[in-house]
Amino acid sequence: MHSLERIGRYRLDRRLGAGGFGVVWLAHDDVLEATVAVKVLSENWVDHLDIRERFLSEARLLRRADSNRVVQVYDIGELPDGRPYFVMEYADGGTLADRIEAGPLPVVEALRLTALAARGAAALHEAGIVHRDIKPSNVLLRTSSGGSDRLLLADLGLAKSLAQASGLTMAAGSAGYTPPEQAAPGSGIDARADVYSLGALGYHLVTGTVPGPPGKVVRPDRLRTDLAPDVQRALLRAIEPDRERRWPTAGGFAAELERLAGLGATPPPPRRRRRVLITVLAAAVVAGAAGVTAAVMTREPATKTLRVEDSTGRITAEVPTAWGRQLRDSGWNPKALGLKDAKEPGLAVADDLTKWQNLGAGVNGTFIGLSEHGDVTARVRAIAHAGCHDDGSRPYTGTRWHGLIRTWDHCPGSRGSLTEAALTPAGGAGQQPQVYVQIRQDGGDRAAVDRVLASVRVGA
Repeated sequence: MHSLERIGRYRLDRRLGAGGFGVVWLAHDDVLEATVAVKVLSENWVDHLDIRERFLSEARLLRRADSNRVVQVYDIGELPDGRPYFVMEYADGGTLADRIEAGPLPVVEALRLTALAARGAAALHEAGIVHRDIKPSNVLLRTSSGGSDRLLLADLGLAKSLAQASGLTMAAGSAGYTPPEQAAPGSGIDARADVYSLGALGYHLVTGTVPGPPGKVVRPDRLRTDLAPDVQRALLRAIEPDRERRWPTAGGFAAELERLAGLGATPPPPRRRRRVLITVLAAAVVAGAAGVTAAVMTREPATKTLRVEDSTGRITAEVPTAWGRQLRDSGWNPKALGLKDAKEPGLAVADDLTKWQNLGAGVNGTFIGLSEHGDVTARVRAIAHAGCHDDGSRPYTGTRWHGLIRTWDHCPGSRGSLTEAALTPAGGAGQQPQVYVQIRQDGGDRAAVDRVLASVRVGA
């Protein structure tokens, strides 16, 4: 695409993202002195009349919705080379996909956000539109004048009028969010297709995991053991494969979620199990890596430890049983540590992963990630945590690993400690990948750190 600096009266700032057919720019309206988003048809589609019409249809449907729960369209036009564009309100708060990168949200917050998305879908349905692609990246957040977030549905590239959708349609949607009637070409759909997607959205926000295929969804309480039964029932009803058994309307689903959020949905006490299977989406605390995988957490009663395993089966470790409330197992990106951009095996286990990125929160747990490239030890030496006290470094020598350990404490608002370790195989760095470890404790038990590091195993 040729470099663009202006589109009409709109001065382009930077590219926000790109989809299958268009590119979205952050821009400034010099006349109204307002920040906007401008979506432009990609250059390679300019001669495809069907794609051009689909692009323009999205703008028309957004305009037709005419709701403050859906992204607003302000203007439409055409570039000198014939490419159409339309101008939309800019959502400065990012997307729900950004919000859940660090893991599942508090239940009440997850219910509130899902209810807002359902209200947005209801507004579309009242305007005779079915979205067909509701998912976290298509749900935007915009800061309002009062400081709270306003939630907006966006990207109607797959949307249809309900009159069209009730007839023959092409298969469309995103894996995990698509109801069975929408996944098969030739099936008519109605507003209940969006109810399924909204249920999948709520499931993802609550559990941190994209649900599996229709009819094969893992029960939410297997992924989040403190989940109230009423919350589980509401979500599972929304993602029923048989649409006759779903919530009949997005508004009805929203009302139930709002009721549950208002009650606080007090959870039952966690159940004790010797063996727990957990499936999760995302990656370690310091990065993001998508994928739905399975991990094993096995309790060892004699030693009061929990054996955890990542989705690839390459990483295993033992942690104190009390740390084992939540697990994410789908890997990490070493780029977060300043190493090569890649997806590598990794896991995070803690008593509350939602607080992991806040160094001021009291959390007990560990993150373990492998790296095939770069010098993990050098990166750990270079780490700095503003406001935290550097308690120094020490060498680590074990039967399997040698390495460097650094400890931080007295981070703002916290009495806990953060330990970061770089491990290399005791028999030589070339035999296995290096290992990066973070250990958070609401205290500072050096012996617990050494026990966790000694338990780390890496398979081929």
